[in-house]
Amino acid sequence: MWVRLIRAHRAIRDITIPCEAEKPLAALREATHELDLSMPVWLPRHQTDWVKFRLTHFTQEHFLEKIDFDRMEIAYIAPEEERKPPKFTEE
Repeated sequence: MWVRLIRAHRAIRDITIPCEAEKPLAALREATHELDLSMPVWLPRHQTDWVKFRLTHFTQEHFLEKIDFDRMEIAYIAPEEERKPPKFTEE
């Protein structure tokens, strides 16, 4: 998972965390710990975005504490074996 903190349309900090596509919350929890942030509220909208696009974002309304950035974006980075097209074999 790639986590970026954005302020004024610029990335001010980013981190990558190992992630399973079907279990983003564990990676998000680890990333927020590394970034010294509280865990944002994961809403159904975030779940829908994650399932459809493998990315979503969080703004101040999703955090209990004050944040010093405009939004936090998270995106799934597929491992190399998931990105390779399947090989065709003749049988």
